[in-house]
Amino acid sequence: MISQDQFDKEIELIITNAIREDVGDGDHSSLACIPADAKGKAKLLVKDNGIIAGVELAKKVFAYIDKNLKVETLLADGSPVKYGDIVFYVDGSSQSILKAERLVLNAMQRMSAIATKTKIFVDLLEGTGTKILDTRKTTPGIRALEKWAVKIGGGENHRFALYDMIMLKDNHIDFAGGITKAIEKTKNYLKETNRDLKIIVEARNLDEIKEILKTEGVYRILIDNFNYEDTRKAVALIGNQCLTESSGGINEDNIRNYAECGVDYISSGALTHSVHNMDLSLKAV
Repeated sequence: MISQDQFDKEIELIITNAIREDVGDGDHSSLACIPADAKGKAKLLVKDNGIIAGVELAKKVFAYIDKNLKVETLLADGSPVKYGDIVFYVDGSSQSILKAERLVLNAMQRMSAIATKTKIFVDLLEGTGTKILDTRKTTPGIRALEKWAVKIGGGENHRFALYDMIMLKDNHIDFAGGITKAIEKTKNYLKETNRDLKIIVEARNLDEIKEILKTEGVYRILIDNFNYEDTRKAVALIGNQCLTESSGGINEDNIRNYAECGVDYISSGALTHSVHNMDLSLKAV
């Protein structure tokens, strides 16, 4: 996984690029009708139910726009919210508040939706010992925000990108000439390049799991698109040799069943690619 410093840099890049995209050479709507010295106050109003996420990001955005803006936080990231709740107040330059408004709302609406869906999955897994993972199926350019939201919702992050973990999926295996060749080539590559990266290998059936287990050095086996019976068999075969992860077609209706098969992790792209933004507004007070 990437370090906290790397993650923080990703967040900085997202904010910088978003402001460049949205503000350009100036917020001319505000510049045209609001005096430069005008002061104002606004509240972040919830118009939905779920888990709030992005409060700490909003603080970073406000500080980026104007270090003199002051934020009074009423509800922290990860808090359950309902219609009518106020998450925070921000006060200071009216122009600065308006310049930050759209980025704050866009990010928090998306992050809160992801955190809410993640919390639903986490609750469904309660008591099983299985943990929910996100994937790389994220919105290009804002992956750090979406993975941050998964953490806020109680989930765990999978690899951040292609560079921080080895994941040998079906196409890698087929292009490499089979599972054993793919794993051995990977281990040689890591040794030759002096890289310390964990290896995950995808299995499409029980025979592939047996082949993977003949080779040492695999951190986790991805049990992909298995039914319940075969998932249980796979978990029994793997035992304590490495960690297990289920994926493929797992949703709110069947996630508990897969967890009860004994897997360590369940990964779901739906956490980030199939959510509806939480309804939030930033209103002057």
